[in-house]
Amino acid sequence: MSQARNDGFKSAEIGWRDYVLPPLHPEGPGFVAIFAVVTLVLWWMWTFLGLIGLCATVWCFYFFRDPDRVTPTRPGLVVSPADGVVQLIGPAAPPVELGLGSSPMTRVSVFMSVFDCHVNRAPIGGTVIKEEYFHGKFLNATLDKASEDNERQALAIRTPDGKEFAVVQIAGLVARRIRCDVREGQQLLTGQRFGMIRFGSRLDVYLPAGVNALVVVGQKAVAGETVLADLTLSEGDRDGEVR
Repeated sequence: MSQARNDGFKSAEIGWRDYVLPPLHPEGPGFVAIFAVVTLVLWWMWTFLGLIGLCATVWCFYFFRDPDRVTPTRPGLVVSPADGVVQLIGPAAPPVELGLGSSPMTRVSVFMSVFDCHVNRAPIGGTVIKEEYFHGKFLNATLDKASEDNERQALAIRTPDGKEFAVVQIAGLVARRIRCDVREGQQLLTGQRFGMIRFGSRLDVYLPAGVNALVVVGQKAVAGETVLADLTLSEGDRDGEVR
């Protein structure tokens, strides 16, 4: 993590282990062990199958990686809850089960591929005032209607100044397991780990009306680090282009 230098600046010391052997989420070791055992059996049957199994085992290890992130802590910042690509930005009503009303909020959707880190983080600090699980379909998570139809875990978070947000873990075509480790009444810090989805899916963040996103569709987001919005700014929506 960041350490102060004599000149007053801070620098991050990142070693090779942070890239090659990142820490694993608690669900990871069991899956990696299963993949490894299957790989040994495949290797005994045919070396080529064993090599495929080895690649799958390495993929499984990195799927469950859980690296530390440097979260900006200035009040008013909303960070991405997931690694992935910003898929959708626009007005949408929050999930009805959260009881936040039917008025549109600003929704920012981040899609996670099977190669992204799948540990999810709180977009903003506050109190979890509602948590609900909705048993639904397993449509392609990139579709807009996935927010309403797909299986999901939704949280409503109220900040100390009374603003209300929602963050929703949404299952997809491949994802069949949503894990949420927080409950109603729990206090969360911005960027704090709160769950994960396996394997590949999407996170929706609902911002209060009038709060504009500081990211653009197609942008790569990093959980706990990429700033999605700033409650202290009145800046309009941003545009972007591939360069």
